[in-house]
Amino acid sequence: MMNKPLVEHNKISALTGTRVLQLIDSLEAGGAERVAINFANALVGEVEGSFLCATRAEGLLKSSINSDVGYLYINKTKTIDFKAIRRLHRFVKDHHITIIHAHSTSYFLATIIKVLKPKLKLVWHDHYGKSEFLEQRPKGVLKICSYFFNHVFSVNSKLETWAKQYLKAKSVSYLPNFAIKNKIASTTNLKGEPGKRIVCLANLRPQKDHLNLLQAFKDVLKTHPDWTLHLVGQDFKDAYSKSVFKFINTNQLEYNVFVYGSCPDTSAILSQCTIGVLSSKSEGLPLALLEYGLAGLPVITTDVGDCNLVVSNRQEGLLIPSNNSLALEKALLEFITNPEKAKLASSTLHHKVELQFSEASAIKTIKAIYQSILV
Repeated sequence: MMNKPLVEHNKISALTGTRVLQLIDSLEAGGAERVAINFANALVGEVEGSFLCATRAEGLLKSSINSDVGYLYINKTKTIDFKAIRRLHRFVKDHHITIIHAHSTSYFLATIIKVLKPKLKLVWHDHYGKSEFLEQRPKGVLKICSYFFNHVFSVNSKLETWAKQYLKAKSVSYLPNFAIKNKIASTTNLKGEPGKRIVCLANLRPQKDHLNLLQAFKDVLKTHPDWTLHLVGQDFKDAYSKSVFKFINTNQLEYNVFVYGSCPDTSAILSQCTIGVLSSKSEGLPLALLEYGLAGLPVITTDVGDCNLVVSNRQEGLLIPSNNSLALEKALLEFITNPEKAKLASSTLHHKVELQFSEASAIKTIKAIYQSILV
């Protein structure tokens, strides 16, 4: 059923007759989820109707959905869930959806709907976060489904190349993520001393390599014991999560490292921080990196995925090798001991993110693709 009322727009849209549904598995606080919501919100007034469907779970990000976005939750509980399929198919039919824009693994359900409604156009958005390990990526079902894709958006250049090589979609293009400041009121008050907080906005997953960051930060504390590290992201309560907490406890970091779990008020959190860091082993084009830039934080990131397109020189931030705690420690100390350098890097990156990774630029590209596949 629809959980929010659909509001029709009197404004004449640039894409009259185009009604787009963003399809995403959940509304937990992850990068792909935030992108799907950003697109749904930004397309209000740009197309005749903007919609969003969460298939498997709702979550913290539900409150970020614009009230003018038609919203549906279908509670899909298994791979082939006939009840969920019927709900989505009826919604698509009743609201005259013309394009499904499926994010990440929701492509399978989107393909089923496309088979049931052949005139529907299907766009797949690939947010795969392990772009350094694409040779291990399962592709059997995805390759079959890709015959039905009218277009594929890839969040970095490696994924674009992979899609062109292995998938059967009609067209593929690279589309960088864009960040926006969310307007959710601040509910998270960070611990530690203002002006001495390092933040890592990343779910507790192995590819984010929090252990490398913790090791580097542990060494930083030897000379700067008043600094604190703040880990913000979903805790899956698995073996990796346990290893993170074990490291914190074993090394007696409880008074300097704080874990918050998923938080909806990310912009408010970043406004309380001093340095933004990502220590990932693998990435696409991380939304967190753009959010750091938009928040005006100096950034340290590993050179994985397309992070080097965001931080391309030392005036924009510090780009370091992955899985290297010594390099990460040195980078942290460089910004801690050189606040003017940190301030310049934050200003430069902020300007770049606003110019090159803007909502306006991304929506212009998306609308052009939508228009091309509807012809």
